[in-house]
Amino acid sequence: MTPIAQASRRQLLRTGAFLAAGPAVAQPAYPSRPLSLLIGYAPGGLTDVMVRMIAERLGRELGQTVVVENRSGGATSIASTAVAQARPDGYTLLIGTNSLAINLALQPGLTPRDPMRELQPVGEVYYTPFALAVHSSVPVRDFKELIDYARANPGKLNYGSSGSGSVNHLLTELLMLKSGARFEHVPYRGAGPALVDLRANRIQVFYATPLDAEPLLRDGIIRLVTISSADRLASLPDLPSVAESFPDCAGVLWQGLFVPPGTPPEVQARLYGALRASVDDPALAARVTPQGVVLMHGDAAALRDRLAREIRVWDEVIRSTGIKPE
Repeated sequence: MTPIAQASRRQLLRTGAFLAAGPAVAQPAYPSRPLSLLIGYAPGGLTDVMVRMIAERLGRELGQTVVVENRSGGATSIASTAVAQARPDGYTLLIGTNSLAINLALQPGLTPRDPMRELQPVGEVYYTPFALAVHSSVPVRDFKELIDYARANPGKLNYGSSGSGSVNHLLTELLMLKSGARFEHVPYRGAGPALVDLRANRIQVFYATPLDAEPLLRDGIIRLVTISSADRLASLPDLPSVAESFPDCAGVLWQGLFVPPGTPPEVQARLYGALRASVDDPALAARVTPQGVVLMHGDAAALRDRLAREIRVWDEVIRSTGIKPE
């Protein structure tokens, strides 16, 4: 075969291969269909309400519906495991919280066993600090006097929690470890029953969200002595932060956005941009700030650092105190 014929044959082969492959099919721009946003809590609470407000704004920014799915149970592990095992295409999202860190030490049998590896952070969403409420019958006027009283009268005051291993339980245990104060723990199944007993003076100390504490404060049943966050709260500017007395005792109930590992970077960037625009909405801030909610703007690195830090802190508290799940 002559060189010219060989070249013609090669050209025909290349043309045939191109025709066999057919025209390239353009992939639809992300997102091209509705997204699922999973949370590990039942409908109706503050977390559920907040997530639905965020989901509405995310949908607006992304141009698609974001459907909130409540997958409660297993200390939020049902929701987080479902996302960890989902297809990494950006259509299954998780609102994760402190339990991702707490479960590792408290209930190591739950999945995901390694949230730092099995989930990919996208960005921080918001946090809610706790206000330390003290029944008005306790003869103290401020946080320092409460700590001094609890040191001088170990075990005389009962403190409530939303359950063994809940954030307000661990925060109170952390405070006792660092301050030397001693309270007796009375666990409840949620904040509601604890607030009933706080009103009745069956417990005297309780880390409550500012929204939950407001009715008892208005009725003169309690006084607030500190806020659990590192900084003071805009809606309660005169209430000192616990970090002003004990820097290592600050903590909050936080929420962050996660996706399955392996989600494409461009999808993660699109989600973070939409999340940032959502939490920057002035109308959202005006609505939730009076309720003690603080909107956050941290990116994936900030959320990863927060999770890693809490894994260390809660592991130390749980192991030092011997806390067991209910």
